[in-house]
Amino acid sequence: MKSNGLWLVAIAALVFGGCAVNPATGAREFMLVSEGQEIQMGLQSDPAVVATFGLYPDSSVQQYVRGLGERLAARSERPDLPWTFRVVDDPVVNAFALPGGFIYITRGIMAYFNSEAELVSVLGHEIGHVTARHSAQQMSQQQLAQVGMVATAILVPETQDYLGIAGAGLQLLFLKFSRDDERQADDLGFRYMTRLNYDPREMPNVFAMLNRVSAASGGGGTPSWLSTHPDPEDRQQRIAARVASTTIPQNAIVNQAAYLRRLDGLTFGENPREGFFREQIFLHPDLQFRMDFPSGWKTANQKQGVIAQSPQQDAIVQMTLAQELTAGAAAQTFTTMEGVTAGYPQSNSISGNPAAVVSFSAATEQGTLRGMAVFIEFGGRVYQLLGFAPADRWGTYQSTVQRSFWSFDRLTDPAALAVRPLRLSIVTLDRRMTLTQFNQRYPSQVPIETISMINGVDVSTSLPSGTLVKRVVGGPLP
Repeated sequence: MKSNGLWLVAIAALVFGGCAVNPATGAREFMLVSEGQEIQMGLQSDPAVVATFGLYPDSSVQQYVRGLGERLAARSERPDLPWTFRVVDDPVVNAFALPGGFIYITRGIMAYFNSEAELVSVLGHEIGHVTARHSAQQMSQQQLAQVGMVATAILVPETQDYLGIAGAGLQLLFLKFSRDDERQADDLGFRYMTRLNYDPREMPNVFAMLNRVSAASGGGGTPSWLSTHPDPEDRQQRIAARVASTTIPQNAIVNQAAYLRRLDGLTFGENPREGFFREQIFLHPDLQFRMDFPSGWKTANQKQGVIAQSPQQDAIVQMTLAQELTAGAAAQTFTTMEGVTAGYPQSNSISGNPAAVVSFSAATEQGTLRGMAVFIEFGGRVYQLLGFAPADRWGTYQSTVQRSFWSFDRLTDPAALAVRPLRLSIVTLDRRMTLTQFNQRYPSQVPIETISMINGVDVSTSLPSGTLVKRVVGGPLP
């Protein structure tokens, strides 16, 4: 009976779902996901993306990217979607899209663009994934293969998958688009940027930049937009060939100088004001606290908190902010969580700060966990510290976790409190010089190889007077 029912659902999906016309390509395609469902997926997932990455805190940059994106989307085949364009506060070179019209550009990739047209080409590419309904196609195929299962896809940095457990808060399935999808998104990005009279000759520069960043990383820090968008060199050649066969107006828009001036002051790389590790000690200059994490554990600092995993990958320590105003109230809320069995919260003091401590167990599909939750009032906030492991191994880790929690204290180290992020500075050359000569006259806080990559020129390239050149200033770094 159950098997027959599933077959009936599958047949109904084929009959009543049928084929739909792709709005961007005109092709008839199998589609089970409606436009309304696409929009709902994006609306539901956007807050999690924002919480995970954070938004870059510069309203002028946000407004600038939003304006460009909305102009492109208005000339697309799906202008009535609730298009949303955001710059996320992430140093990784990346761009990604959610179904329904939610587009994200990292500040990291913006630092490597050298014209507005390059930025527009990537915005157009991500818009193309949405207008061609690539995520919806993948979800429809999964629904057909696994009836009743609806998966949503997001293109995100693989580097965000810290310790194999980060990213779970998004509750999304990470999928890569096919080669055909990528080529189609490239073509649509080309279409949209030329509809607004942007110069498509800038588009291959993006793929060249990604190749340079990848080569410099040695394979260990491949930019996420490269890792999830395969074969950038082939795509560069393909788009260059298309450019060669295209008549480009003399007034095609590049907007190099205007774009570079907008980058002046852009945060470059990790922002140590949001916390950093000094070996196993986590220090947060803005919030002015410190805490020792267990020796030898893998650690990661994320927007929503700090996490560490034991070498055997069987124990976790996690720090986040609680919503409640007092440690006692936060502990009480924790004890009432579904699936958690907890003792009565015990009042305590950690480094002179009011605290509440709770021992707990939690039932999961993988078995029972045991652990300790500590809530600390500090600086007008309540910090939630969780440590847990499988019930039969918690005894091995309990004292280690407790020592870590009890190390929480005020940060007083002047050097740590004084750290500052690196930022781009835009210099107008007053005479012709090579990039090597520029770096000697205007030194940066990063190697000249990085200066070469962000400017898209070789160190020996001769740059004429009046050229705008990026350098990296700021600090001190940790």
